[in-house]
Amino acid sequence: MTTPAASNHGDGAADQDDGSSPLASSSLPPLPMSSFVRPMLTDMYQITMVFAYWKQKRHEDRAVFELFFRKTPFHGEFGIMAGVDEVLKYLAHFRFTEEELTYLRKQIPHAEEEFFVWLGQLDCSAVKVYALPDGTTCFGKEPLIRVEGPLAIGQLLETTLLNLINYPSLIATNAARHRLAVGPDKVLFEFGLRRAQGPDGAMSAAKYSYLGGFDGTSNVLAGHLLGITISGTHAHAYVQSYVSLDNLQTPFLNGQNLVEKALTYRSALGFSESNLGEFAAFVAYAQSWPENFLCLVDTYDTLNSGVPNFLSVALALHDLGYAPRGIRLDSGDLAYLSKRIRAWFTEVASTLARPTFEKLRIVASNDINEDVLYALSKQGHSIDAFGVGTHLVTCQAQPALGCVYKLVEIDGQPRIKLSNEVEKVTLPSRKNLYRFFNEAGVALVDFMTKDGEA
Repeated sequence: MTTPAASNHGDGAADQDDGSSPLASSSLPPLPMSSFVRPMLTDMYQITMVFAYWKQKRHEDRAVFELFFRKTPFHGEFGIMAGVDEVLKYLAHFRFTEEELTYLRKQIPHAEEEFFVWLGQLDCSAVKVYALPDGTTCFGKEPLIRVEGPLAIGQLLETTLLNLINYPSLIATNAARHRLAVGPDKVLFEFGLRRAQGPDGAMSAAKYSYLGGFDGTSNVLAGHLLGITISGTHAHAYVQSYVSLDNLQTPFLNGQNLVEKALTYRSALGFSESNLGEFAAFVAYAQSWPENFLCLVDTYDTLNSGVPNFLSVALALHDLGYAPRGIRLDSGDLAYLSKRIRAWFTEVASTLARPTFEKLRIVASNDINEDVLYALSKQGHSIDAFGVGTHLVTCQAQPALGCVYKLVEIDGQPRIKLSNEVEKVTLPSRKNLYRFFNEAGVALVDFMTKDGEA
C-alpha cells in the first residue's frame, strides 16, 4: 500500500511518511534546472487573484489544491509521474526579488504598498506538498500532487507546478511507451536535441526520457549536468568531407599501416567498387576512435558501399587488436537492411574466423516512433539500438498532457467545480491515494479515499 509520497515544508526538506528526511534541514536543494523557474513564471491571473484574496483578507485561509490529469496520454492506459524533483527545488527557493516587485508595482499601480511588502516576504514555509514520486505509474483523475497551505500561496503555485509536471510527465510516459514497444533487451537513446522546443525542452527531454526508460542521450550538456550516459558517432557531413585517400594525414595507426590492411580486405572481399571518399572517412574515424568504431553507412549506398567500407576497415582494425562496435542506419527499409547486414556480419564472422563480428551492433535512427518500433517487431529485424529524436521530444502523438490544478477544499469545507462537460467536474475534498498489491507484488488497483476516512 502506498500513500502520498512526500511533503515539503518550504525549507527544502522532503519529509517521508516515516518522518525521515533525505535532505539536511540546514541546507536547501540545488536551484531548479532552469533559471526561468521562479515565482514570476506564472500567469497574470494568479497575481490578480492573489491581490484580491489579500484585499479581502482571505489570503491566509487554509486551502487544499490537487494537481491531476483527466485522461491518460496517448490514448493509453497509464502515465508516468515526473518533475517532482524540480517542484521541490522551486518551493525551497520561492521568493520574489526586489527587481520583480518593482516590475509588479508598475503593473498594479493602484495596489497598496503593504501588498508588495507582504509579497516580498512570501515563501513556502507554510506549505505542505504530497506527491507521487518521480517514475511512479499513475492514472487519470488521481491526485498526483496535493498542495496544502494558505490560499494565496497555493494559488500562486498553480501555473509553475503545472509547467514543471506537464511536459516532464508527458516525456517520461512517451519514453516508457517506446520502451514497451521495443522490449527490455534493446538500447534506446534520446537523439532529439536539435528538434526540441528550445534549450529547456531539450534538457527536460533528455532528463525525463531517461527516467522513462531510455539508456542515454546525445545531449552532452545533459550528460555533464545530470550524469546521463551520452552517445554519438558521426554525421553524413563527416563522410562527405572526404573525397579520396589523399585527405588522410597518415595511413598509420599506432605505427601500423591501417590503410594498406583495409585496402587488402577491400580487394580480397570484392568491395573494389565502394566509394573511396567514404572509405577514407572510415579510416580516419578509426584512427581517431579505434576503441569506439561505429560508422554511419548510408551516405551513398548502404549495401554496395557503406557496409563494405565499414567491414574493410573494421577487419583491419581488428587485426591491430581493436574491437569494432558496429554501424548506424539513418534511412531505408530498416527491417530489410538490418537483416541483410546481420547475415553479412555472421558470414564474415564464420568465414574469416572473427566470432565477435557476429555481435557487431546495428543502430537505427530514421524518424523512429512508437508505431515504427511495433512495425519493425512484426516484420522481424536485427537492430540492437535505436536513436529516437523528433517524435520523442516533441511528443508528436500528443503535444500536451493537460494536467489541471483545482481547489478541492477551503477551511475544511469540500469544494467542487461543476461543468456542462461531465469530465470537467472535479472530485471534492482532500484525498489520499493507495495502491494495493497481491502477494506476488503485482499492483492490482489504485484506491482513493477522503483524507481521514478509514
